[in-house]
Amino acid sequence: MAPNSVILDLAFFKPIICFFVFRRPQPPLYPRPSPPDTPQFRWGDPFPHSIPAAFHFFSHGSTMMLGEESASVNYWKKCGDAALANGIKHVVMIGAHWATLGDEIEVAANPSPAKSPVAYVEPSKFMPYKLNPDIPMASRCVEMLKKGGLKAKLNEKFDWIHDTYLILIRMFPNGCPPTTIISINARYDPHYHVKVGAALRLRSEDVLFIGTGGAVHNLYRNNWFQMLRYRVNNFAMESPPDSTMLDFCQELEDAITKNSGPDLRRAMTMLMKVPKYHDAHSTDDHFMAAMFVAGLCGSVEDVGTPAELGAEDWELRNMCNSQFTLGTWSRSGLVAAR
Repeated sequence: MAPNSVILDLAFFKPIICFFVFRRPQPPLYPRPSPPDTPQFRWGDPFPHSIPAAFHFFSHGSTMMLGEESASVNYWKKCGDAALANGIKHVVMIGAHWATLGDEIEVAANPSPAKSPVAYVEPSKFMPYKLNPDIPMASRCVEMLKKGGLKAKLNEKFDWIHDTYLILIRMFPNGCPPTTIISINARYDPHYHVKVGAALRLRSEDVLFIGTGGAVHNLYRNNWFQMLRYRVNNFAMESPPDSTMLDFCQELEDAITKNSGPDLRRAMTMLMKVPKYHDAHSTDDHFMAAMFVAGLCGSVEDVGTPAELGAEDWELRNMCNSQFTLGTWSRSGLVAAR
């Protein structure tokens, strides 16, 4: 009986052994694109492209960021100067304060948009600034979103909100470049907004993409007293930020600066599942712009793209305004972001 039992055991394991020995290799989850015709190219190296590009995820903070000077404001100006020096022709932005209902997304196409009111800021700092809506690019974005499988349409009545024009004023104080604003979707699905970014991966033209939201943005945890009483003290810090805010801010920095390509998309969407997320974000609206940027820069072709934390300010004690740039401008034409 012993030899027979051994034979039975071998017969049982034979299909399993054959599966591992003779199974056909499976295609990779993310197929590798054909590398450029250069003998020096290795998988994981940046792809050479003719159009340099940098992509931004900015935390616009409170309206006081329009009225007060800070490290973030200086960084925005630096990024604007770099974009102009590299000849950008269009700006495409997605913010946090305009969300559409249902399963669609809208693109601003008002030829003469007004500005929504800005509290606690001298009107002379924003009212004279002339907005410059880019209607042809708006129509093109709608077509690209539809081609990417998303429902999209133009909105010809939308007036601009401070989450976008605050950044534009600080980046381009001498004049607004042609700009297109895209809404977020009020279902706040991170994967949906990654798909929005992926659908707008323009890599052959001089387009500057900006997502404007917040690294840590929980209005219920802010200390408003200093700003409400003194009007100009949004950076007052009578006590350190809460530990949960500091921890999530570090999680975000690590996700952006230590990942690239598809890993970036996975890391960014995963952040909405960590326990501290809803301490840092009581609502999801200010985090969707980060998903949009991850979609823009998270293709397999973007493996190796550098990312930097260019500036950071804490205001109202618990609001963290982190400013990130993914990719680099380069006059040589060889760039890390595509």
